[in-house]
Amino acid sequence: MTPDPAAPRPPWLSRSPARSVQRPFTRALALFLAPFLFGASGPRAFAQETTDAQEPDDVVRVRTDLVTVPALVTDSDGRRVRGLAQSDFSVLDNGRAVTLSYFAAGTDKVALAFALDASGSVRELVARQRDAALQLFSRFGRGSRVAVVHFGEKAEVAVPFTADTALAEPAFSAHVPASRRTAIFDAAAATLRAFAAERSSPAERRILILISDGLDTASAAKAPAVINDARAQNVSIYVIHLPLFTPRDGRLVVRRPAKGFRDLAEKTGGRYFVIGDEKTALDAAAGPAPDLAPVFRAIEEDLQGQYVLGYYPDEASRAAASHRITINLTARGRRDLRVRALREEYNLKQ
Repeated sequence: MTPDPAAPRPPWLSRSPARSVQRPFTRALALFLAPFLFGASGPRAFAQETTDAQEPDDVVRVRTDLVTVPALVTDSDGRRVRGLAQSDFSVLDNGRAVTLSYFAAGTDKVALAFALDASGSVRELVARQRDAALQLFSRFGRGSRVAVVHFGEKAEVAVPFTADTALAEPAFSAHVPASRRTAIFDAAAATLRAFAAERSSPAERRILILISDGLDTASAAKAPAVINDARAQNVSIYVIHLPLFTPRDGRLVVRRPAKGFRDLAEKTGGRYFVIGDEKTALDAAAGPAPDLAPVFRAIEEDLQGQYVLGYYPDEASRAAASHRITINLTARGRRDLRVRALREEYNLKQ
């Protein structure tokens, strides 16, 4: 069939056939003549140009000094508000307005680390929640990564950050020697070091899901130092507390977790979940283990309901080492909305 010359051409055929045919010959001729025309520097320059031309169209270059601020918006009933645009936000850095250069809604790219308590009861429960945990990771955008850390008395990175869930899957059910002592804050600190060792885009959301019984008996690290490090690295910690119970006055009561355990979530922009109560503890021997799938869904919804705003500090603002971030909404007709920045400050490294 002879194509109609007047018919519109599809986008992928926008170049003329003659030019498409001639391109391989022209390119080969250029490669052959380059050393003679440009000398020693010619081939290197041409090779660099070719490499750049072959990069995927969806590559987005982000400068390393981009400051990203996760935020959430709620209405008067505390419900998340979605569907807002970049123009709906304004950001102040130390009281000075900044120009937003990056905006994302939901979870485009995430680095997700699981820190799993290796004590007997928690370890067995986590092994049964493997599929639900990895399904949470699969909900995130392309280019997201997952890592797994085990901890008892010491912390160990069982699976470094990877985009392949098949590599992470065995770590949820791997045999880890049970320990009589638990170092929760050391484990969180070790996971933050794993984040710091990774080269990543500043626009990547960093999430740590910490699953433990909350009893820290061995850490050298202190909760305030871990929280400060998490905030400096823009890591939000989601804590899943599987409490232990002890008899008192003829009934079961929750053993109080280590001081600062809950703060890991509440002071880093994450959330704190408690699984089970006295009744479920009494029924544990006869009934099924607690299901963490609803918690993972709640974490997903929490992340999907967030916005990420980014900007580059100007030269004037670089004179201050410490920076305070303020986010406001620009829509005057929506006074019922409230915005909360999950990162309120940062320090510029000199």
